[in-house]
Amino acid sequence: MQKIFIILVLAASVTLVSCGAGSTEANSSAAAEQKAKLAELKKQKDGIDAEIAKLEAAIAKLDPAAAKPDNAKLVSLTAVAPETFTHYIDLQGKIESENISFVTPRGGGGQVKAVYIKRGDVVKKGQLILKLDDALQRQSVIAAEQGLETLKTQLSFAKTLYQKQKNLWEQNIGTEVQLITAKNNVETLENQLKSTEEQVKLSREQLAFTSVYSDVSGVAEEVNIRVGEIFAGLGQIKIVNTSNLKVTTEVPENYIDRVNNGTRLKITLPDINKTVEAKISVSGKIINPISRSFFIEARMPNDKDFRPNQIAMVQIQDYTINNAITVPVNTLQNDEKGKYIMVAVKENGKMIAKKKVVIVGEFYGDKLEVKSGLQAGDMVITEGYQSLYDGQVITTSAK
Repeated sequence: MQKIFIILVLAASVTLVSCGAGSTEANSSAAAEQKAKLAELKKQKDGIDAEIAKLEAAIAKLDPAAAKPDNAKLVSLTAVAPETFTHYIDLQGKIESENISFVTPRGGGGQVKAVYIKRGDVVKKGQLILKLDDALQRQSVIAAEQGLETLKTQLSFAKTLYQKQKNLWEQNIGTEVQLITAKNNVETLENQLKSTEEQVKLSREQLAFTSVYSDVSGVAEEVNIRVGEIFAGLGQIKIVNTSNLKVTTEVPENYIDRVNNGTRLKITLPDINKTVEAKISVSGKIINPISRSFFIEARMPNDKDFRPNQIAMVQIQDYTINNAITVPVNTLQNDEKGKYIMVAVKENGKMIAKKKVVIVGEFYGDKLEVKSGLQAGDMVITEGYQSLYDGQVITTSAK
């Protein structure tokens, strides 16, 4: 009896599972069918909407007056007004000093005994900045001066002997050989005296070379020397003149016919928020074969805030025209017929969009020069122009 009960329970369970599986399959099939119908309807709707839009556009082109005001597109307008248009070549440069002095010893250098400046000090031309060991030079000067004094004494004695020998010779006393010998002694000592005087002068110059002076006025940019070290130049001390500055930059060679000496430019120092105007003072005549550019220089006005090696934004003024017609550069569009700009005109009491074919010139920043196709007073559509068609009704106020 118990076995029969277990068999009945198992049979019922299998029956229930089979029914559940059949129900799930039926639901999935129905859902898939509904989704397919929905997708087909959406596809039909998209096609109908596209056809409606196409017909409305065609009707509006054939009969603008038939377009409903309620469908007017919202735009923004800007009146065209003549103005001065300037084009710049934007480059990055830096400030440099006209005078940079790398201090070197006038003699053979030597051991440093004293350093009188430190980095950042203001230095004047002719100021003593270093003292080198001068012991040997002083000894040379002393020895040369002592030799000079000895020769002066010997020369004085020789001249006295010569004069006495000459007097005796005139009295027919003594021999001619004695007279000639006395005269030669004087001449020899005179020559030795001249040579010794030159030696004294040279020794004093060598002694003076142990005092190192600045050749220019400026700021001590580098002082890489200490007491006890050997000073031989080689960039150990660098003096930069900060009162005579220039800006330098490299100009691409394709602007070679636009940039010359005297060309005006603007120089902006972003770090200190200052802008100055200048003119090109030097324009390079050689193209760099690697960068394909040439250098220019312009003198900077005196300003305590200007420093060598500051980054400078250089704007070279290469094109200027008065009474130019300009529009925002993003309003220019293209089609198979060329470049055009959408403007607003009134027809039959309505404001509609019109396509104006234009010839453009230079552009700088957000401004574009229009050489022909527009005139003063035209109302350029500056917002909402992207999807307009010729003859579409527009409005400048939201409804």
